[in-house]
Amino acid sequence: MELFKQFIMQYFEKILVGVILGAAFVGTYYIEEKFVILNFYYLPVLFAGYFLGRRMGLLSAILSILAVLIFALLFPERFFNDRIFWHRIAKLSSWGGFLILASIAVGTLYEQNERRLQELKKAYIGILEILSKYLESTDRYTKGHSVRVGEVAREIAIAMELPRSEVENIHVSGLLHDIGKIEVSGEVLRKAAELSMEERELLNTHTTKGATILASVGAVLKEVVPIVMAHHKYFVDTLDVIDRNVEKVPLGARIVAVADAFDAMTTDRSYRKGMQPWQALEGIVANAGKQFDPAVVEAFKRVITERMEKE
Repeated sequence: MELFKQFIMQYFEKILVGVILGAAFVGTYYIEEKFVILNFYYLPVLFAGYFLGRRMGLLSAILSILAVLIFALLFPERFFNDRIFWHRIAKLSSWGGFLILASIAVGTLYEQNERRLQELKKAYIGILEILSKYLESTDRYTKGHSVRVGEVAREIAIAMELPRSEVENIHVSGLLHDIGKIEVSGEVLRKAAELSMEERELLNTHTTKGATILASVGAVLKEVVPIVMAHHKYFVDTLDVIDRNVEKVPLGARIVAVADAFDAMTTDRSYRKGMQPWQALEGIVANAGKQFDPAVVEAFKRVITERMEKE
């Protein structure tokens, strides 16, 4: 069921275009006045151009024209008669031409807006990376931690074939997962020895503090807030003995938890040496189903294995 929902969410626009196009084709058969239903074909074309770009808009226009031509060849008596044959041919030709022009125009506008949006997103991610590096600049042991966590989390999300918008939210969550530490005592953050129980409890409040900081930004980071809030929750805490409901903690938080743990395990600390990547991988795999989501760990194994092979 979860895979089906992910499939629908990932291909929703394409499925909707197909459904509208199918409805238009069925309408072509049942509606008596054929040149009324032809206008209905503009819907899937404009929708495809607006949400999927010029290429898909043009493809929808061509499929629409082909569908009408096939129907006209199969049932010529419903489209043509001797008295107004050439008039109807001219109307069909102009309809097809305008359909193609509409798909190109709307698709071009979509692609221009998409390019501007991507440029804004790159600037946005760049600013967040600068912010995370600045926040970690006082501690040489955690320098670059958030950037690395964000990158690994993004790769895991891609390996799990999540929608692009969700991948971006998870990447941003990785960059900002420790932002709440700016409200935790600097002495605790920079302590050379292992933390006491009280100090660890204080440090653990950074998830709530971080979620509060991000929530104050408004709607732009609303999808990130629950991930930052829950990224230190154990996978076993999300399991209900009766219904085994794992959706109480967002999937993004379960992904960031794995990326965060891996980077923490492989980074040197003043009181210990960082593990080798393969050792950290073994530790995370050993805790699959307990501390970490098994599905996330499977994707993480593919990501880290590919990284180690490249190195």
